[in-house]
Amino acid sequence: MTSGRDDHPPDRWGLREAPIRVLLLTAAVSLTAVAAAVVGLTFPAPLPADDPLPAPARFGIAVAAFAVTQFARLRFRTASGMVSITWGEAALIVCLYLVPAGSLPAAALLGTGAAWTAMSLLSDRRPAVELVRITGSLTAATALAVAVASALGRPLLAAPTPGLALALTAGSVAYLLVTGWLGAANLAVRHDVPIGPPLLAALRGKLLMFVGNVAVGLVVVALLEIDARWLLLLPPPLWLLQQTYRHRLRADQERRTWRTFAEATAALNQLDERGVATAAVTGGLDLFGAEQVDVHVARHDGRWHRYRGDTGGRVHDREVDRPTRTEPDDHELVRPLTVGSAEVGELRVRFPRSAPPSARERDAVAAFGDALAAALHDAATHRELRLVTAQSSYDAVHDQLTGLFNRTAMLGRGDQALRKLAHNHPVALLLLDINQFKDVNDTLGHAAGDQLLRLTANRLAALTRPGDLLGRLGGDEFALLLTALPMVSEGTAPVPYALRQARRIAERLAAPSEVAGVRMSVEVSVGVVVADAGTADVTELLRRADIAMYQAREGGGNVAAYDSSRDAASTDQLALLAELREALEADDQLVLALQPAVDLVTGAPTGVEALIRWRHPRRGWLGPKDFIRPVENSEQLSSFTRYVLDKALAVAAGWAREGLDLPISVNLSARSLLDPRLPAEIGEALRRHQVPPHRLVLEITETVVMSELEVIDEVLATLRSMGVQLAVDDFGTGFSSLTFLTRITVDELKVDRSFVIRMADSPEAAAIVRTTVGLAHELGLRVVAEGVETAEQRTALAELGCTAAQGYHFFKPMPADKIGAVLGSLLDTARGNVLPLRADGAS
Repeated sequence: MTSGRDDHPPDRWGLREAPIRVLLLTAAVSLTAVAAAVVGLTFPAPLPADDPLPAPARFGIAVAAFAVTQFARLRFRTASGMVSITWGEAALIVCLYLVPAGSLPAAALLGTGAAWTAMSLLSDRRPAVELVRITGSLTAATALAVAVASALGRPLLAAPTPGLALALTAGSVAYLLVTGWLGAANLAVRHDVPIGPPLLAALRGKLLMFVGNVAVGLVVVALLEIDARWLLLLPPPLWLLQQTYRHRLRADQERRTWRTFAEATAALNQLDERGVATAAVTGGLDLFGAEQVDVHVARHDGRWHRYRGDTGGRVHDREVDRPTRTEPDDHELVRPLTVGSAEVGELRVRFPRSAPPSARERDAVAAFGDALAAALHDAATHRELRLVTAQSSYDAVHDQLTGLFNRTAMLGRGDQALRKLAHNHPVALLLLDINQFKDVNDTLGHAAGDQLLRLTANRLAALTRPGDLLGRLGGDEFALLLTALPMVSEGTAPVPYALRQARRIAERLAAPSEVAGVRMSVEVSVGVVVADAGTADVTELLRRADIAMYQAREGGGNVAAYDSSRDAASTDQLALLAELREALEADDQLVLALQPAVDLVTGAPTGVEALIRWRHPRRGWLGPKDFIRPVENSEQLSSFTRYVLDKALAVAAGWAREGLDLPISVNLSARSLLDPRLPAEIGEALRRHQVPPHRLVLEITETVVMSELEVIDEVLATLRSMGVQLAVDDFGTGFSSLTFLTRITVDELKVDRSFVIRMADSPEAAAIVRTTVGLAHELGLRVVAEGVETAEQRTALAELGCTAAQGYHFFKPMPADKIGAVLGSLLDTARGNVLPLRADGAS
């Protein structure tokens, strides 16, 4: 019995390919075999004098017997290589009877060497080292078997007896064990595997044939002793016995193959790529008795990963290039792994050169490859599902833009953090809002706004400490929950500590940075609330912090602590904004109050300013000071501006139908001018109401016009090109009242009421009014004095050259349904050149 496996020898001798341990084993076995053959020939056993066959003839018979039995071999594949089983035991028993024992090692050396050399040349193409090892192993086994049999009896030409049969059987067992052990040892040292599995596989495969070999050998000895002519009847039974062996071996091999196939495919049921590929490699080695199995896996990102295993049971993996589609040789099977039209990978199975794959093994590789493809596809799908699930879980609690916790996570995890603290442990919640963030979005675009949010998030994350909880609540609002505040007993009050942390954060965020190519400083308003962990949940803390943040913004500072005394008022402001939304939809709560401006010489109306009032169903009449500021800081500003413009243009359209051709003035918020869509919306409203553009005057504050934002210049230039008039309200209150007139073209200046009221008592105020009137005349602009309340103020303005004024001295703001009659009366009076000066506003 022999076993062998090739590793694609690069030279005809195979010396460079074989490991040094195999060469040493081969050398030891070969030297032992040669020594046994030489020693046996040195001490030949005598033959009977009347023996008809001379010693050379008997030696030749032994050589032929050993050679023939090697040709009648059966082979089967194991996980470590190919194993060959022969009729060696039968030849050994016959030769022990016919030939002197001492010459049998030499006969085995010649016979087996010649047979394996011939088989290698005809089919196997084994390297010379392998042939030497096999021949040496069989010769050494023969020598030991001869020694065992000779020690138990003298089989040469001896009559068959139970004792002789026992001696021959013992020699055969020794032959079986030695050949099996040497073959398994070769596989073990060559592939660094345990010797047990290949030895057991060889003995299990040879067991039935061994029993038959011993029986055949003993029968031949008996027939030779009785009458050699009976041997002529043996070939048919021997052929049938050979076929029985072959069929039994094939059936056992088929049964083991299907069992191994089932186990290998079942092992593919893994949930990850590595588990599937590793199971495929190890299962393929065991299933096909291959010398190497490669599993190439195509990943979703276009990369390829190779898992390689050999008979040593080792599995290596690494990134590789896409495998080339080359034609495999006769000893390699390649199976593309696909599921439908999706490419999953590739399976490569390399068989020993001495045992190329059969048709059945090709089918088995195809079936195994299909099972592997499905398993890899399922693993990839499961991986994608895990990634999607993980991403969904991550997205459920994280803000996609900044990667911080979102509002849901802040509420949930924040409450969990509070529950873990002692009831009286102080915590602080900091609510941050970026000042003028909407301006950045409107002027630089939303991409710049996103960049600013990410920059703020990164800076905040760098300032947080272990145990803090940081999140983005939405828009430009961030929240930071501080859970490591000092206790009062530690000598530090928690509120001042939290305020210091808030100011520190505000200072760090204010460090200059570049956003969309524009260098800017991030200014924030921070609301701070401190409470014991057991007294409020995160929702309540956020509500209080929001009130504190609003107080910080209103107070002009960066940081403010929650003040419970202002809680009700702040909450009322939030409720007021919600009620304003309903008022805009109701269309009967927000009404216009119109105040005319009159010419100080003729008394004719020069224009009308539209002022908004709120007829609240519960709060009563509200003036602009009660709600304008919250509106300007809210998202309802655009809707509110469109509403007021629509109301004013509807009144102007009514005047036109009554023959009154007067401009109407509407105040614009600073934030409204940051919207590039404003000119188009105003143009659409003018067309809808059929009001000429020059009859609309937009009043803007001087502080807005002083801004050098490009978007404001573009909006104002577009409005001017449309024919809309521009007026500067509160002129003289800014820091550079004259600078903007060189950059922005306007039609009217309105002197602020603060100068008009102090004009009689303050020479400085009178000088400002006089200068403003003179400047307007020089530039060809209209000038209107605001807040005229007394006849003395009117007279002083007329003496300074002011041509128009408005105020309670002339008319209080009045409803739209009464303004038409008043304007008509003023025009009639102006034609009589008489100016009404009554302070009660009656005409």
